[in-house]
Amino acid sequence: MYDAQRDACLAAAQAGGKVLLGFFRKLDPATITEKSKNDVVSEADRAAEAAIRAELDFRFPQYGFVGEEGGASGDAERRWIVDPLDGTLNFVQGFPHWCVSVALWDAEGPVVGCVLDPLRDDCFLAVRGLGATWNGRPMQVSRQPGLDGAFLATGFAFQLGDRWPAFNAALGRVFPRAKGIRRAGSAALDLAHVACGIFDGYFELGLKPWDLAAGALLVQEAGGVITDWEGNQGWFKTGNMVVGTRGVQPELLAELGK
Repeated sequence: MYDAQRDACLAAAQAGGKVLLGFFRKLDPATITEKSKNDVVSEADRAAEAAIRAELDFRFPQYGFVGEEGGASGDAERRWIVDPLDGTLNFVQGFPHWCVSVALWDAEGPVVGCVLDPLRDDCFLAVRGLGATWNGRPMQVSRQPGLDGAFLATGFAFQLGDRWPAFNAALGRVFPRAKGIRRAGSAALDLAHVACGIFDGYFELGLKPWDLAAGALLVQEAGGVITDWEGNQGWFKTGNMVVGTRGVQPELLAELGK
């Protein structure tokens, strides 16, 4: 089930990744613009999204499409949700931590998802109900039993605005209990790295659908838990995520919610 969709998802991510590798550390500064303050976009983002969309439209022209750069079109019930370059600021600055995220969603949620890290040749892939893989091998979240000593990821963007004080206070509560907290600048990769057991948990506010569409399925199929910051399932709508192992996630949620 979903073999063709999985193959399309992977092929599209690979097409985008190939485009991005051709641009990395070779960008013309004149092609980098700001969508809003400190939120940049480049010719690499646009070219990668075009390559991804061409692959998906060829294989599944009946599905809708939601891209970070091109917006939404077509069927809203079955739609590809794409971030052609998650970690654009990293990419523009030459920092080697960014990825491609491609997912198919229907009325029930994520169907297939791929997060591809072209620089490391790391491919994270999941199909609803069929588990998740890392470079073709089954992957699971870590066995970390609780928040004490957990290795965590987080993110905070300029766009947090007036939510920063709440986030900062929550970070202060989590910090003394974690073994380490990393902020590397790519939500999709953070979620993939929770799914494969590198990180034990992850939390962030204000993500966009394309940031989390593929990574959420990876986590779910690898045995992880996801809620919003209130402990509910509104995370896709709000972009507020608390993610982790079955032991870490409830304790992380409790600290964030205090």
